[in-house]
Amino acid sequence: MKNINKINIRRWYYHIRHNYITPNNIVMIIGLVIAVSWAWGSVQAMERNYTLQKGVDLKRYQLRLAQLQKQKLQYEQNYYSSDEYKELAVREKLGLVMPGEKVLILPENTVPPDEEVSISAAPRVVEQNNIQQWINFLSGASFHSLRD
Repeated sequence: MKNINKINIRRWYYHIRHNYITPNNIVMIIGLVIAVSWAWGSVQAMERNYTLQKGVDLKRYQLRLAQLQKQKLQYEQNYYSSDEYKELAVREKLGLVMPGEKVLILPENTVPPDEEVSISAAPRVVEQNNIQQWINFLSGASFHSLRD
């Protein structure tokens, strides 16, 4: 039995060595290993480039945001140093007026005359579900209610 196993192993070894381990197959395996390693390296390089590009894009966004904030602060600085702002601030904080102007002092919790709104003129809001709103829109009922 031992001899038979040795013979079978030798036959198997001989078969593998002469049929599969040939110079052509060795060259193919080496070429395949080189191709896989090149593809793997390319994928890693693309992933690294993608990550770096995301970082660059984030930094550009942060730079643009900082530039806009700087520009906004410059506009605010120009506004606060303008004569118009100074005049409005003096009028609001100190209650000063220009010559020839009259001051109207209203009691607290009153609505100025130009902002009065009558309650009857306010539009009536009716709560409707989404389907009813679509039906009204498609049938034109909402248009007719706006016209009336």
